[in-house]
Amino acid sequence: MAILKKGLSGEPVRRLQAKLGVKADGEFGSGTEKALKDWQTKNGLIADGIAGPDTFMAMQLYELVLLKPGTRGTAVKQLQEKLAVTADGQFGAGTEKAVRDYQAKNGLQADGVAGPATLAHMKLFKEITPDTVKASQVSTSSIPEAAKAAAADVGSGMRSIWDTLKSFVSK
Repeated sequence: MAILKKGLSGEPVRRLQAKLGVKADGEFGSGTEKALKDWQTKNGLIADGIAGPDTFMAMQLYELVLLKPGTRGTAVKQLQEKLAVTADGQFGAGTEKAVRDYQAKNGLQADGVAGPATLAHMKLFKEITPDTVKASQVSTSSIPEAAKAAAADVGSGMRSIWDTLKSFVSK
């Protein structure tokens, strides 16, 4: 998942909520959605209540930027320009292959996903640094058991913050 929207919960949601100044309970409900739409409107973004890479960049939540197939926007276009592929702002198969090739060539995990580690290595965004990579990691002990098997290692005993996401049903 590279976006946060209503119905998701986990550490990335908690960080988004803290930035929005709403109760940081880690559950993306109606209150978070409204606060996000208001923030997006005030900051000239599409007010859809969905937080993706462009919203994370604008909010300075760089540790949450994750560009992968299906992601779209300005951050994807900048990645495509850096990789010298068609820069249409939509992360498709060609962009995935270019990311995978870049990762393999540079000794990174070649998964075709441009997260903080890949983006920091590329020096694409000056704000995404080795410290951002550290902030994008959580201890494996904070990840739900069901997600651990599918989670990708980003360091000894550490996993991507995105591995903490799960869906919940609003009451």
